Amino acid sequence: MDFKEKAVVMTAADMNRVMARMASQIVENNPDLSNIILVGIHRRGVPLAERLANKIKEMDSVAVATGTLDITLYRDDLSTVAEQPVVNSTQLPANITGKTIILVDDVLYTGRTVRAALDELIDFGRPHRVQLAVLVDRGWRELPIQADYIGKYVNTTEHEIIKVMLPEYDEDERVIVVETK
Repeated sequence: MDFKEKAVVMTAADMNRVMARMASQIVENNPDLSNIILVGIHRRGVPLAERLANKIKEMDSVAVATGTLDITLYRDDLSTVAEQPVVNSTQLPANITGKTIILVDDVLYTGRTVRAALDELIDFGRPHRVQLAVLVDRGWRELPIQADYIGKYVNTTEHEIIKVMLPEYDEDERVIVVETK
């Protein structure tokens, strides 16, 4: 599918500042950092969770545990994704029962990804609390889900897509709005 770039939402420097602010908010809202696990939702949520953990360590000298969550088999649209969907591994560093889990993703749009992540997470235990951190919130939902930590709100139309580009997966680091040609 071809895309036409419409606008740059965040540069690499903007993303760095936003991640520092989000890390600061996480520290302020969670006094016991030893009880937190930052869990990145595959794909781009994983490096974002690592970045948040690094920012928290820089600020507070505390190493926050991180994990990864692959929601592929929990999606409600699995049959439309692909005949043979690629399944990555879920890796949680500890028993999540009684922990504060902060799910990390790049973009919050319909809420369906987060719903799938919550379904999978509960299969691993019963967290004390689950929070959500997203780099970009598109502000429109199909499900009543909201983020606790938001890098930036970006209102978009249904025809626009927020594209988060990270060096782990892309040649660049920035967030853009694109539209299908």
